[in-house]
Amino acid sequence: MTKRKQSKLEGAVAGRNVLIVDDEADILELLELTLLRMGLGVERAEDLASATKLLQTRHFDLCLTDMRLPDGDGLELVRYIDTHCDDLPVAVITAHGSAENAVAALKAGAFDYIAKPVSLEQLRTLVKSALSLAQPADDKPGDDQLLGGSEAMSQVRQLIDKLSRSEAPVYISGESGSGKELAARLIHEKSARRSGPFVPVNCGAIPENLMESEFFGYKKGAFTGAEQDREGFFQAANGGTLFLDEVADLPLLMQVKLLRALQEKKVRKVGSTQEENADVRIISATHQNLADGVENGKFRQDLYYRLNVIELKMPSLRDMREDIPLITRAVLARFAKQHGATASELEEDALQALAQYDFPGNVRELENILERSLALSTGAKITSEDLQLTPQQSVERAGVPDGKWPLQDYLDRLEKEAILEALGKTRFNRTAAAKMLGITFRSLRYRMERLGIT
Repeated sequence: MTKRKQSKLEGAVAGRNVLIVDDEADILELLELTLLRMGLGVERAEDLASATKLLQTRHFDLCLTDMRLPDGDGLELVRYIDTHCDDLPVAVITAHGSAENAVAALKAGAFDYIAKPVSLEQLRTLVKSALSLAQPADDKPGDDQLLGGSEAMSQVRQLIDKLSRSEAPVYISGESGSGKELAARLIHEKSARRSGPFVPVNCGAIPENLMESEFFGYKKGAFTGAEQDREGFFQAANGGTLFLDEVADLPLLMQVKLLRALQEKKVRKVGSTQEENADVRIISATHQNLADGVENGKFRQDLYYRLNVIELKMPSLRDMREDIPLITRAVLARFAKQHGATASELEEDALQALAQYDFPGNVRELENILERSLALSTGAKITSEDLQLTPQQSVERAGVPDGKWPLQDYLDRLEKEAILEALGKTRFNRTAAAKMLGITFRSLRYRMERLGIT
């Protein structure tokens, strides 16, 4: 971060009010002294009741709370703030190594967490990030936006706005070409980390023997060819967001090392004996099903729960067919401007052909089709012949008997119906439902996550 940005951020922090909630006098003293030195106003509370009362009568810009309180736990306070205190970021202080508590707090709506013993450097970074949420962005988001007025896309945009006010890890699921990286960029651009870097990484494109050095960097002389120190992806994304695309392709050994980096918020370069802080937010994505990967042993369960704190599911283009004309016109206008093409509209028959097309490659495939059509078109408008969609690619779903194709969609519907029926008969007792279905509780849990049953 440049000195100019640093001083601007510190100026934005000064004069704000923070509520700290803890029943340990030494922790309260440490937090209060650190925050006062940052120019912040501080109010103390030693239990849940006192904190709730203060929140009802005073305005605060940030709340820091311990997980264990004399009359309750920090999660209760997080839920209270999430319900009653709009736009108040809350961070929790967890016991060292308590990954479950940290994940639970993030799922409940916490902005972030910090582990004991409290690192003052991490505390100051957390406070500055949380308080910068209320500041206007220096730069507007790029031209690329998630277009569409469908219910599916509206829900995605609403969730992106909510996720941008948190530091929680986000897992973006969806088919190839559905806009997962664009969604990750938008979360970053709207977040407190917007002035930091956004570093996208395709996990499937890195050779396994280079993964550790690529992610964490290396010291000079660490191995043959290491002629100088080199930063890794974590160092490059410091203060910003690291986007791990196709995270399901990570080998198991690298999954272990990534898990430690996420839990400790520290990384160690290859060949180094010292760890360094990693102020990075992780957003991951894959077109594969991570829950299935856990079930068949290809993906670690603990890393899965660490990455999948909040899931953002990107809809396929066939699930938002009403948005195809809008997205088509926007893409055509962009390509026409870039290539100087004259055909920037579609004939009615071309629009109907696109509406019936199944788009296995989603928006990315639509862009390829339209770019090819612009090159082939000789008229003022693109025709259905210019699109070159073969009959095999067009899907007339209305004529598919009993809706049994695609097979996976049909099987998923049957499985979901059976699970919902069992859950209904057992009043959502998952243990009893699993027994009724003849599967293990763990298998039921994974199937419910895969099918979006909550």
